[in-house]
Amino acid sequence: MLRLEPACIGLLAKLMEGYDGLGIVSTLDAAAGLVAVYVTLDTRREVEEILATLPFAVEVLGD
Repeated sequence: MLRLEPACIGLLAKLMEGYDGLGIVSTLDAAAGLVAVYVTLDTRREVEEILATLPFAVEVLGD
């Protein structure tokens, strides 16, 4: 689970789409900025690297 600014949820979803399905973003609580990004074992590390370089803050709350 991730926490980010609610206004950035759509951008995160579009960015992940642009990476040809490396991860699927699901909004858990839009008002709180909580999302899940579903990945495979093969794509997890790459998605973590992408999340670390985004132009907005992303807090990882758990797996």
